[in-house]
Amino acid sequence: MQLPPLDCGRAADLVGRFAGLPVLVVGDVMLDRFIVGRVTRISPEAPVPVVRYQSEHLRLGGAANVAHNIAMLGGRPSLVGLVGADAAARTLREHAAAAAIQAELVEDATRRTTEKLRVVTERNQQVARIDYEADTDASDATERTIVERVRQLASAAKALLVSDYSKGTITRSVVEALLGAAPLIVDPKIPHLDRYAGATLVTPNHYEAEAALHRPVQTDEAACAAARDLRARVRCDALLITRGEHGMWLGATDVEGSIPAVAREVSDVTGAGDTVVATLALALAAGATLAEAAILANHAAGIVVGKFGPATVTPDELLASLRPSV
Repeated sequence: MQLPPLDCGRAADLVGRFAGLPVLVVGDVMLDRFIVGRVTRISPEAPVPVVRYQSEHLRLGGAANVAHNIAMLGGRPSLVGLVGADAAARTLREHAAAAAIQAELVEDATRRTTEKLRVVTERNQQVARIDYEADTDASDATERTIVERVRQLASAAKALLVSDYSKGTITRSVVEALLGAAPLIVDPKIPHLDRYAGATLVTPNHYEAEAALHRPVQTDEAACAAARDLRARVRCDALLITRGEHGMWLGATDVEGSIPAVAREVSDVTGAGDTVVATLALALAAGATLAEAAILANHAAGIVVGKFGPATVTPDELLASLRPSV
């Protein structure tokens, strides 16, 4: 069953309400670094391409990219995450401030800030990726500080969002500190499913759903059954499975159905899930139903996969995507 489309007037009303909505994002913040160059030959030393350096640039990644998406859609994001006492943390804070994100980053000098270095060609083809990270759970003392920051900020938020990249920020205590104040959306990691009990909406992609259930999720019927089973397992109100070129499947007590994909050209899916949950959070904070929020998020994802790297969407782009083509 396919969910009915969202009326353009209703969409414009909801997106118009995004402006200034406070949303709290809690999760694993990252710095994404890109080294861009040209490949014209293979190394004589080993069968690898030789990349001639052209440029380098930085972007907010992980939970910080979620917050950036909220800011670009007009919302007012606050961000709680975990960083080390290093240059990457300082850069993250600077870029967050430039993006109008209130960043409350908890520092642990025994860890390093998560940083992903990608070497890409001028045609946006990825040659290699180097990850700098610590992925153990936050220490007890650090966890207590994160929980304290969350409790300070959660009461003022109209929506709450967990961005779990399994880098140590999201523990059960952190999730419990978020429950009850506002709708809670979770972008999950499968090994942590038991940590999200009580969430409003959990958003695995279809690979994660397959890994959790140990079975294929390739058809609407399979997605419907998977959503029901995962809702029961996670003990959340609703579940949205993102399915790439097949769109999405929404499952909740009072609504379930498919949402067809709208991407016209796919350049890079990096960070698309960040855009999805950011749009969901703002839409629910603006008064959308689950189905309306999912349709808006689906259109936002269709836009962002046409861009390179962790990217964002504007309200004008989102509304243009919802208008009927002529």
